[in-house]
Amino acid sequence: MSEGFIRLSIFASVLLVLGLVELFHPRREFGRYKLRRWITNLSLVGVDGLVLRLLFPILAVGVAEYMHTQGYGLFGLLDWPFWLELVISVILLDLAIYIQHVATHKIPALWLLHQVHHADTEVDVTTGTRFHPLEIVLSMLYKFVVIALLGPSALAVFLFEVLLNVFAMFSHANIKLSGTVDDRLRKIIVTPDMHRIHHSTLMRETDSNYGFNLSIWDRLFGTYIETPELGHDRMQIGLTPYQSEKPSRLIWSLMLPFRQIKRVLRFRG
Repeated sequence: MSEGFIRLSIFASVLLVLGLVELFHPRREFGRYKLRRWITNLSLVGVDGLVLRLLFPILAVGVAEYMHTQGYGLFGLLDWPFWLELVISVILLDLAIYIQHVATHKIPALWLLHQVHHADTEVDVTTGTRFHPLEIVLSMLYKFVVIALLGPSALAVFLFEVLLNVFAMFSHANIKLSGTVDDRLRKIIVTPDMHRIHHSTLMRETDSNYGFNLSIWDRLFGTYIETPELGHDRMQIGLTPYQSEKPSRLIWSLMLPFRQIKRVLRFRG
């Protein structure tokens, strides 16, 4: 089986399972635009995938295969056991994604694109797939650079990409975990209650809990918040200017960064 088929199968399976859990055991009540949101968020997945295939002849796993066989990158200089290289590669790639995520909030040009993800007025499993195609392109280029520097194996990158996809959906899922389960899980991985805080309209909370897979980075770099100020049931999700049905529209979501650019240019003019 091809890499793409395996990843698509895992994506569809996780999406289905978490979607069913959300339906019968939600953490928060769903709003009025659930169906339209799902259609838009999943449509963005299709647009993102199409753009990547059109722009790049090979993606992250292919680049890793080439770099690794040529002996490029950090791991090309080391003679470590394969299993150790595999584990360290996945951890370092996760750290790289954490750094990238922080950058998308701190660098204005990147925030123009990343705000499409945060404009969603609810957080559920599909929010983990909601990204502007230009952000996905920049993210892939960033991965290319990280892979070139590290030189991880194709298997390590494949495993990381699968884990990133799965945990992005899990950490955004609107599922209810008991306090005990959540406390134990978030010592290692990012849980839905932990990451939901990142989607708060309060800036202090949005500027926290950046991790997708491992929770250690937020604790290590001081960006961890344990609970939202208003509690999970009362906290407002999304971006304050867009508390309407607009983020549930596909064209609106695709055009949002360009609308912001026009406003900046008008203001400077």
